[in-house]
Amino acid sequence: MGGSTLNAPLFLVKATAQLTTDNAAATARHGMLPELFKARLTSLVLLTTLVGFYLGQRGGINWLLLFNTLFGTGLLACGAAALNQYLERDFDALMERTENRPLPAGLIQPQTVVVLGGVISVAGLLWLAFGANLLTAVLGAVTLISYLFIYTPLKRKTELNTAIGAIPGALPPLMGWTAARGDLSIEGWALFAILFFWQLPHFLAIAWMYREDYARGGFVMLPLVDRDGSRTGRSAVSHTLGLLPVSLSPFIFHVSGVLYFLGALALGLVFLWFALKFARQLDRVSARRLFFASILYLPLLLGLMVFDKR
Repeated sequence: MGGSTLNAPLFLVKATAQLTTDNAAATARHGMLPELFKARLTSLVLLTTLVGFYLGQRGGINWLLLFNTLFGTGLLACGAAALNQYLERDFDALMERTENRPLPAGLIQPQTVVVLGGVISVAGLLWLAFGANLLTAVLGAVTLISYLFIYTPLKRKTELNTAIGAIPGALPPLMGWTAARGDLSIEGWALFAILFFWQLPHFLAIAWMYREDYARGGFVMLPLVDRDGSRTGRSAVSHTLGLLPVSLSPFIFHVSGVLYFLGALALGLVFLWFALKFARQLDRVSARRLFFASILYLPLLLGLMVFDKR
């Protein structure tokens, strides 16, 4: 009996340790799918698709068409995110900001991700083709292919990857527009242009903050090639400056009204100010401020666009 009493604390320690390990593993598995499917990025894709659909819809909203558009686009975005992480799994393991993703962390097997991502992507394309229209599905296929097989490998070859990657990143609002309208009209392309220009200062701020991390992963980002930061600063300013007139195009094309015009102008000038501050200072603080300005700018602009729809 004395031996049992002496062993009890050790037993409890072992049991507690095992329980802690099991809980940690369960927590990791629970958070695996949102990380694998890049939940925040997918949410942005769905938001911009929704805005494109709403602005393109004439008359009352076709709720079934809207559901099919968002569901198909969501499947496609999740599948693309998973396949992207499969392609970059070895490089993600080298960077602090990505080393805990499901594949580098060993939470899921690569072959599982390939099958899961492939099936979900194909399902998304088919859902868009039959639930929305063929044009939207074709744009979805262009997004998937350019993201996985053009942008992803170019990240390790040229600093131009950011501009090239902005193309698939800007297609979701155009997909929403084509789902509602069934055509590639200039208003839809205006939404594409807004997303395209917005992404450049947004991602340049990220690349500047994590340039050492990108270097460890072997990615060729502009802040790594541009040692003194002058090109990075000029690019952030030029694309934010280019975004300013482009952001006014929904008013010019009679998609949104005067309230949107005034709000877009004010937001654009504030965004430009943060880009100019970044170009002058070229430090982590100014880059972080530009990044936060970008993530506030876009939903506010889209919200104004929706609120003041003509």
